[in-house]
Amino acid sequence: MNKIKISFFTQGCRLNQSETASLKNGFEEAGFKVVDFDGDTNLVVINTCTVTEKSDRDTRLLINKFIKKNPKVKIVLIGCQAQVWKEKLLALPNVVLVVGNEEKMDLVGKIKNIRPHPLLRQGFGGQALTPSPQVERGDFIHVTEIKKRSFTIPYASVEKTRTRANLKIQDGCDNYCAYCIVPYARGPVRSREFEDVLRGALELVVSGVKEIVLTGVNIGNYGTHPLNPPLFIQKEGDLNYKLEDVLRELSAIEGMGRIRISSIELTTLSEKLLDLIAGNEKLCRYLHIPLQSGNDSVLKRMGRKYSVQEYADFVRLAVEKVDGICIGTDVIVGFPGETDAAFQETYEFLENSPLAYFHVFSYSDRAGTKSFEMQPKVANNVIQKRSKFLRDLSEKKRQEFRVRQVNKTVTVLFEQEKNGFWTGLTDNYIRMQLKSEQNLENKMVAMKLEDVCCI
Repeated sequence: MNKIKISFFTQGCRLNQSETASLKNGFEEAGFKVVDFDGDTNLVVINTCTVTEKSDRDTRLLINKFIKKNPKVKIVLIGCQAQVWKEKLLALPNVVLVVGNEEKMDLVGKIKNIRPHPLLRQGFGGQALTPSPQVERGDFIHVTEIKKRSFTIPYASVEKTRTRANLKIQDGCDNYCAYCIVPYARGPVRSREFEDVLRGALELVVSGVKEIVLTGVNIGNYGTHPLNPPLFIQKEGDLNYKLEDVLRELSAIEGMGRIRISSIELTTLSEKLLDLIAGNEKLCRYLHIPLQSGNDSVLKRMGRKYSVQEYADFVRLAVEKVDGICIGTDVIVGFPGETDAAFQETYEFLENSPLAYFHVFSYSDRAGTKSFEMQPKVANNVIQKRSKFLRDLSEKKRQEFRVRQVNKTVTVLFEQEKNGFWTGLTDNYIRMQLKSEQNLENKMVAMKLEDVCCI
């Protein structure tokens, strides 16, 4: 019997990428053949993003692309967009299953047990399916309320390219910022069981991964009670594991190269974490801490729970404690009510800060969020002009950070070769290139920055 061919497409964040990697491995274990989409696929799974309306449009464009190549292809939509817009998604052409975030990691079982659907009459891979005389809509929508409880992930998140891998340790957010739909799509804060985090990390290390990136919606809120006694450290008093405990235990794994923390909220950061990074060479000297605005009034309207001064104080402390640390941020331009003066404050704050770079996001209304109804709106042409100012400033800050690292010894994890040059990342997030005839793929090499060329 021919194996069912299944393809995966991931939209959005690192968290989605990690989940898709796990699902691929789960389907391979279940006997499916995971392939790149070439028009001959039986089934396409799209792990959706809904952070902006553009994300929603991109999903529809993807579906049209697949159908154009293969009019009979069956499409499964999972994840954030499925959680929020379930009924609308099932109405899209060739979509046979919609699965939300509470149940998407059980997708293997749901597809294996799917009841007949009119679009499935020809079956998968030659396997005949008899259509049901009456199809119930609920059989093809699996979207339930996301429960506040710890979780496990049954499959490894190992990818084919094994230099760097994402490891999901947390999900959900309780902040409900005015511009953000993520808490509605991802549900409340919850954490992966500590023992399962450790198992997932071990699988990645054994597979050859040199850098593990811890991912989640709000990973600084990680917290679980251990099912079993600690394996590498002995905790006293509070037995609940926090992010710092995860970092300590993962760094003790034999063969662990290095660990990187993905985006993390200021309100969950501590001096204790900075001390840990400064004293552990396996922890990357890198933090990405969203700012969103350098004006307190805008921050308050956004629903952010810190002041500009609090942000500035922590960033300066981080730079003092961790030599060579790279700190990046996110900034939203054109939030409703952002005046010229408020934007100027943001610009000047970023210009004078030790931040190394920033991701600039042009604000756009998102149905279902608090800011959707907020006034006054900022004109699109003004938003675009401000965004360019900040992107130019970001490039300037990035170059300044690189200059400060010249003549320092760093470790580069090389990834791939092109035209005789190997490219890779330092632990403090500088992308480098080195001309070499040696095979440096997945190798960690210590060198002075003067010996390489930044890109």
